[in-house]
Amino acid sequence: MTADRQRGPDRRDRPHDTTRPYDLVLFGATGFTGALTAEYLAEHADAGTRWALAGRNRAKLTAVRDRLAELNPECADLPLLHADTGDAASIEEVANSARVIITTVGPYVKYGEPLVAACARAGTDYVDLTGEPTFVDRMYVKYHAEAERSGARIVHACGFDSVPHDLGVYYTVKQLPEGVPLHVEGFLRVRADASGGTLHSAIGMFADPAGMVRAERERRRAEPPPAGRRVRVSRRATPKARVGGGWTLPLPTIDPQIIVRSAAALDRYGPDFSYGHYLAVRRLATAAGMAAGAGALVGLSALPPTRNLLLRLRTPGEGPSAEQRARNWFSVKFVGEGGGERVVTEVAGGDPGYGETAKMLAESALCLAHDDLPETAGQVTTAAAMGDALIERLTGAGIAFRVLS
Repeated sequence: MTADRQRGPDRRDRPHDTTRPYDLVLFGATGFTGALTAEYLAEHADAGTRWALAGRNRAKLTAVRDRLAELNPECADLPLLHADTGDAASIEEVANSARVIITTVGPYVKYGEPLVAACARAGTDYVDLTGEPTFVDRMYVKYHAEAERSGARIVHACGFDSVPHDLGVYYTVKQLPEGVPLHVEGFLRVRADASGGTLHSAIGMFADPAGMVRAERERRRAEPPPAGRRVRVSRRATPKARVGGGWTLPLPTIDPQIIVRSAAALDRYGPDFSYGHYLAVRRLATAAGMAAGAGALVGLSALPPTRNLLLRLRTPGEGPSAEQRARNWFSVKFVGEGGGERVVTEVAGGDPGYGETAKMLAESALCLAHDDLPETAGQVTTAAAMGDALIERLTGAGIAFRVLS
């Protein structure tokens, strides 16, 4: 499997550094999703994992630790570290203290860069929840080469954006013939609620479409294409395949970009790979309403007065109740074709935005910290960096990966 990975020319062997005091540090545990991630770690971290909480407000961190101790008494002594994105020295200190950093502090385009930079310099693995293409592209241009030299694995989008989609396509590709052109389409059905942090990240992304285009262009100039292979996002408004009844809409999230970067890194995706990404709904009225709502959000986010009103709808740290989250679910069906064969697969789970996202983020970090993985470095995807090992972890944690036909 190692031979299937592309490595930078300066890639060095990764040490299992036991001199650092922590395997994991969670930055942002006082936020909504960060608190859920901390709870997941308290109950499910691998035995012997050395971890700590980091943030700028010690009183809030102490309150989080007290709640965790109710779930797991061993958490009563969790170390609390000072970290503030406005204090470069504190960020550097935290990055140098851990083998893996988890951050839930967004919007990432506003707050995320100092920690990426520090991890790239320190050779520290990094995972986040971003769904912001501008941030991911800028971080590649600025820090990919440095992370390759230091051995750091910078893995963005380790939540619902984009783990089910990235690993779901990886899982689908492995069911198809090798060495042939492949086309995969993903169909998302979902029931979910938005937290304040998610809303603020989305509005920030829509507020600067020109910046998103510039960042994408800069990355294209900096990132070499895969040698002798072709990978691309399908721009079809309607899919080639159909899965069940209902209606589909193109889904302009970060997921397709993440998927084609996995395809560029892994020869297993074949000589010519394409991916199409769609939202599937039962009724035409629902599809029309969602399209209109998305268009309105984009338009309102572009104007400062209406953008400020939208930002007041829900503040970061707020989110759906446990009862609301218990009603939520997701299913992504994938149709893969190549070499005369066709396969339908599914990735499915519970509340996508929070319960399952916290699980995906925590398991991604635990996977980097503890599992035997391919040698990668720089900005990498979950499929390229963790692949089968992360699928195994998530399956054991209750997220389904299955072949339907």
